[in-house]
Amino acid sequence: QVQLVESGGGLVQAGGSLRLSCAASGGTFSGYAVGWFRQAPGKDRDFVGTISWVSRRTYYADSAKGRFTISRDNAENTVYLQMNSLKPEDTGVYYCALGGRSSNLNDYNYWGQGTQVTVSS
Repeated sequence: QVQLVESGGGLVQAGGSLRLSCAASGGTFSGYAVGWFRQAPGKDRDFVGTISWVSRRTYYADSAKGRFTISRDNAENTVYLQMNSLKPEDTGVYYCALGGRSSNLNDYNYWGQGTQVTVSS
């Protein structure tokens, strides 16, 4: 059974950095992608970026380009979201998900439980 577990969230000041982790287990992930999504209070879950499992090709939302970087650790089956130059509007619960290489959350079949990121001004 596929499991995704996020970690690394917390409270950070604007301009700071955080690195989120998504540990994947229980399946074979070739042919899939891991996406990161963010959900602010009272808002929809928005696409942040995605990485293809094998090729490691990445694709980012405009809001993340130049500030966020997604990478994968081959040995640990872990995907990282490095977030720099954080802004208060980056606040929300961050989820990783396994599915197609897509910005559409409906293309992802497995989701982690989420980790809270709060950016203070």
